[in-house]
Amino acid sequence: MPWFSVTKEVAMGTAMLGVAFATGVLAGKRYPSIFFGASKSSKTVIGKDSPLWQYILDHSLREHPLLKKLRLLTLDHPWGRIMVSCDQAQFMANLAKLIKAKKVIEIGVFTGYNTLNMALILPDNGRVVACDINEDYVNIGKPLWKEAEVEHKIDLRIKPASETLGKRKAKSMGKADAFDSVQKKKNTEEGHEELLAAGEAETYDFAFIDADKESSNEYYEKCLRLVRKGGIIAIDNRFSTWSRSWELSECCKKLDATVMINKVHSNIARSSISLHWL
Repeated sequence: MPWFSVTKEVAMGTAMLGVAFATGVLAGKRYPSIFFGASKSSKTVIGKDSPLWQYILDHSLREHPLLKKLRLLTLDHPWGRIMVSCDQAQFMANLAKLIKAKKVIEIGVFTGYNTLNMALILPDNGRVVACDINEDYVNIGKPLWKEAEVEHKIDLRIKPASETLGKRKAKSMGKADAFDSVQKKKNTEEGHEELLAAGEAETYDFAFIDADKESSNEYYEKCLRLVRKGGIIAIDNRFSTWSRSWELSECCKKLDATVMINKVHSNIARSSISLHWL
């Protein structure tokens, strides 16, 4: 969207978002205990290495009791540290409230911490389309969604997000497609028609992309079509490999970051961008 069509609040929020995520990635890797709590094997005292971050958490974090409960449950999982940090989740919730979001897309659910985070701030008729391919992880958080009485706001899609977001290419029906056809019909009957095919372009307010990085370009392009003017698309971990490799060309091979950045800039007429490295 052109800059002149963006409100001051959204422009500021977009700029701050890039800073927050880049900072969160770096600080999360250097001081993981600050974001996720000290693990049983960690000898790091929370806040010892970064009094600034501890100060931020002590004076600004307002974590819902059930969010805290789910965060602690997630810590017991072997992959617990890939969860979005609590301060980043709160920042996104504040941005969503700023633009009065009612419809949210989340690509990459894991245990559902940020799904719950978003559902809690949406109005009662709000909706979070939560996309993931592993229901075992999501099942960790489902009881907390119900306990928080926001289960009705969450539309969970256990299938590749690329299918949930957009139209699938037409193809001839063969035996190998029989099961897929039945499942697709079932999903449509249950109200799970793919978003673009269902005519939901430009009806979403906020999208958070935090899944497989190889597909980020596709997710971004489809979210551009689904998110309304004045909405926000947040993309996490765009620099996650850089902390291990300071060689730009090698890093771009791993994350295909150059392609992602070029695509964003080529869409400058449709969107405003703020990409930061701190």
